[in-house]
Amino acid sequence: MAGSAASKDSATSKNVIVKYLPVYFVLLAIAGMEIFLAYQHFPTGPLLAILLALAVCGGGLAVMYFMHLAEEPSSLFLTLIPATIFVLLMMNMFWSDSFRLLHMKPFPH
Repeated sequence: MAGSAASKDSATSKNVIVKYLPVYFVLLAIAGMEIFLAYQHFPTGPLLAILLALAVCGGGLAVMYFMHLAEEPSSLFLTLIPATIFVLLMMNMFWSDSFRLLHMKPFPH
């Protein structure tokens, strides 16, 4: 009985390695590309766009696999994505007030 449980754990750990090791190497490759591109002489705008796209891809992979969201139902994504966009838009609305509060006076009209 104990032998079958040990072999089951061994098979599960091999599946985990087979599943997550490629993701790790892809994240490592993305980080390497970001470092390589940072030392190239690209104009700032396109370089920023490329680096942001790579960062979003790396962050998405990390969230999907290392935080186990790949196994979640799609309804979770349909709930989280609009909520995240809403929060970011609301943060954008209040940034101007935070700059105004630096000097503790309202904007001139």
